Amino acid sequence: MKLLMIYCEQFHYRPTIKTLSNFPDFSNEVNVENVLVAFIQMEKEDEENSKYVETKLVKNIKWAAKKNQTQHIILHSFAHLSESKALPEITKKLLDTVENRLKNTDYITEQTPFGYFLDLEVKAPGRSSARIFKSF
Repeated sequence: MKLLMIYCEQFHYRPTIKTLSNFPDFSNEVNVENVLVAFIQMEKEDEENSKYVETKLVKNIKWAAKKNQTQHIILHSFAHLSESKALPEITKKLLDTVENRLKNTDYITEQTPFGYFLDLEVKAPGRSSARIFKSF
């Protein structure tokens, strides 16, 4: 698992290219403020340890959200942090589970459209807690 978390004063995305045809269509642009964006790459070896990975992912995201004083989290599948990639269906299932767990603990949580390249606009402050990378 590779996880890059960026606290954003403002985060805007717009779907541009759909890369996985078996996932829902999405065309809306989204703009949010005061949000932790979690760029998540589930690796092939994580498929066998999905419960462990899920728990570590939730704990790390909650910790980073608390450090950045936000309750708003966006989960973004980002398959560019490692050469190893889990199957898309398994990754999506993990993201859905993590989203539900975070929502159940009073976090405002959403996902970017799965299976899309996105145009991104990021406004992030220049402090260490605003950019955190984890590998587990």
